[in-house]
Amino acid sequence: MSSYYRRYQENTILLNTCKTIIDVIMVIVTAYVIVSFSCARTTISGGSMEDTIKNEDTVLVNKFAYAFSGPKRFDCIAFEPDAIGSSKLYVKRVVGLPGETIQIKEGHIYINGNLLENDVNDTYIVTAGIAANEIHLADDEYFCLGDNRNNSEDSRFSSIGMVKKEHIAGKVWMVLQPLSDLRFVK
Repeated sequence: MSSYYRRYQENTILLNTCKTIIDVIMVIVTAYVIVSFSCARTTISGGSMEDTIKNEDTVLVNKFAYAFSGPKRFDCIAFEPDAIGSSKLYVKRVVGLPGETIQIKEGHIYINGNLLENDVNDTYIVTAGIAANEIHLADDEYFCLGDNRNNSEDSRFSSIGMVKKEHIAGKVWMVLQPLSDLRFVK
């Protein structure tokens, strides 16, 4: 009887170990599938988002962040520019929302005639580009700028222009690489 009991205990330990290994594998596979379908990765090329995101940083983009609502002011988004026809994702910060009037004058951003308050970056803007004149955003358009305002190709330039909601890939969620810089993006 003791031999039977010992074998039973050994089989129970083996069975529990196998169950634990299978559970861990299932969690890893499920997490991989969820991240693969709900997120995208892109590597930043250039310094237009410094100091928030640096050149050659790899970021994770949440593709479902705007499934039920649009971006909010100062959200960091990834989008495919309509004017360029590129498959590359651009990363910029939302400054102007649909229906607003944007203008850059005297180096500052004005929304509906009022100076933009609480901007994440209060740098004097040297080049206003097409925003030197008032721009009225349509119901599906966003005005986006890089955080490094004087070294960014963004909505101020006709090569990028206004960002349509249909071209927004998602919200930039976190910096993945380099690992020493792993963090969430504000």
